[in-house]
Amino acid sequence: MTRFHIAGAAGALLGLCAVSALAAPRGYSLEGGVLDELNYARTQPQAYARVLQDEAYRSRAAGAYDDPAALREAVAFLSRQPAVAPLSSDEALAEAAGEHAQVQARDGGVGHVGPRGESLSQRLHRYGAFASLMGENIAYGYADPREVVAQLIVDAGVPDRGHRANIFNPAYREVGVACGPHPVYRVMCVTDFSGTLMKR
Repeated sequence: MTRFHIAGAAGALLGLCAVSALAAPRGYSLEGGVLDELNYARTQPQAYARVLQDEAYRSRAAGAYDDPAALREAVAFLSRQPAVAPLSSDEALAEAAGEHAQVQARDGGVGHVGPRGESLSQRLHRYGAFASLMGENIAYGYADPREVVAQLIVDAGVPDRGHRANIFNPAYREVGVACGPHPVYRVMCVTDFSGTLMKR
């Protein structure tokens, strides 16, 4: 079963990652930061609930905190969520995510389907990998790993909380993250998840 969801900048679209085009410290990897943040949330959900509460007071990631009811619901979810295993980074997933980010950097598109109607599964096949279970989160407009992950967990405006479900799905074992520029939202991050990968 495949789940696809978008996070976009302030309503229907809630936020993705950023890119090297933004000033960043030498050696800094936005992709690595997002992976670290995902694994922090997965392995320490109760601690991450406190992070959301603390960040809400500082309002660093306005998109994650401008819906108080969604924030309270996310904190309650995290408070009872069991820890799940950390995700491992996978090159094929990262390549598939990177391809999608590059296309949208050129055409300003949003969403999970490529310009020729290609799905995540089709993109992944191009890099020699297959999975029966996969999912994708995309966030637009955020350049900080914590902001990217926090707003996907709060998932305001997404009734089924699909981004959050992807992040905490215990069947997902591997992930690829690619962040880059976006002509409308300035920055974006694509996060591709999978269960067991099979490779050619």
